[in-house]
Amino acid sequence: MKVVLLNPEIPPNTGNIARLCVACNVELHLVKPLGFSITDRYLKRAGLDYWDKLKLVIHESLKDFFSYIDTDFYFFSSKGKKLYTDINYKLDDYLIFGSETRGFPEEIYQLHSDKLYTIPMFGEVRCLNLSNSVAIVVYEALRQIHKF
Repeated sequence: MKVVLLNPEIPPNTGNIARLCVACNVELHLVKPLGFSITDRYLKRAGLDYWDKLKLVIHESLKDFFSYIDTDFYFFSSKGKKLYTDINYKLDDYLIFGSETRGFPEEIYQLHSDKLYTIPMFGEVRCLNLSNSVAIVVYEALRQIHKF
């Protein structure tokens, strides 16, 4: 399974997600441009001492990323119409999350609306924190795959 962050902007979010990926044995893919340097001290601090254990792939652009993948992928956004629990996850899936402030480029919403999923929210917020969203989706996928 692979977690993909498209143009992440906030170092602690990416650091937390990197730590989650190590804990769950999940690859992390970052799609440029990034809103920080990969050597950012806040990024490293949030991931603690797990960076050497992280399976990390960096893509130069969205086009580069799409030429790289060869299996199922899903987008997660507060604008999705289907629930993240409706997916039948597989170990080789790509779980794609947009940037914290901009979400996805408009072309994603137009071209891939059939692959756009959401996590339900019941309070008065625009969206969940990115690292929380990734954790929710990854653990649901692992629950389905490993049946725990």
